[in-house]
Amino acid sequence: MSHQKDHFPVLRIQEFVEKQSNGCDLLFNELYGERSIIEPHKHDFFIINLFEKGKGTHTIDFREYPVENHQIHLLFPDQVHHWQIEKETIGYQLMISREWYESFLPSLRFSASYYQYHPVISLSEPVYQSLRYEFQMIQNELDLEPIFWELIQKRSELIGLLVSKTAEGAFKDFEMYNSNPIISKFLNLIDSHFKTERSVSFYAEKLNISANYLNIVCKKNLNVSASSLIQDRILLEAKRLLKVSEMSVKDIVYDLGFYDHASFSKFFKAQTGMTPSQFKE
Repeated sequence: MSHQKDHFPVLRIQEFVEKQSNGCDLLFNELYGERSIIEPHKHDFFIINLFEKGKGTHTIDFREYPVENHQIHLLFPDQVHHWQIEKETIGYQLMISREWYESFLPSLRFSASYYQYHPVISLSEPVYQSLRYEFQMIQNELDLEPIFWELIQKRSELIGLLVSKTAEGAFKDFEMYNSNPIISKFLNLIDSHFKTERSVSFYAEKLNISANYLNIVCKKNLNVSASSLIQDRILLEAKRLLKVSEMSVKDIVYDLGFYDHASFSKFFKAQTGMTPSQFKE
């Protein structure tokens, strides 16, 4: 991950901890009733929301998802989100620190980018009950002294496995994202280098394949070109910065490696139909 200056309001897990002495690799919250966070913001940790009853909307990276009964919502570090949840809502939330998140990730079994396209998963009654049980057990463990962290970590990994098992049957594009390991490696590389590297050949070289082959894999599996995946990531960051940061458009142009304001505007308008300033407003 690049450690460039972050231009967003970023909430850190420490801000949610009352008794710091326990360390704060995992926190449990109950969500009851109305919550409204209108201002988009980011977290530097991973969040799993389990909704028993849900009503409202949850916006993750500028896509709006309805909050409904028996759902899981995943929010990855650095994603921008805000939500409006109505008073009927009952849910449970795990916040997992950046350190634990790295060791938790393998239990989700598929690439993080796949879940970022599908952050909301509807659950059958039995799966909901299994997840609710694990959340409950974690809540119980956190109330004990001393806290048995290793057991809590294992339970959170079990939650990851239950989520991945459900995700596998839930979405039609599952095979596309997970049949070819090149795709998830490519998406991870884009995440690390998109501000400075635009050419498909740069990524192909890192993957030890030809640019032509990388393109074929993207077209075959995702039905898009390799370069459009790079552009999608630049566009997402541009939207995040325009909406959530204090940066001027001029600084954003520079930060995202565009030659000048005109080339950035042209790129943004071609993708969204709006100028950067219109989107910002």
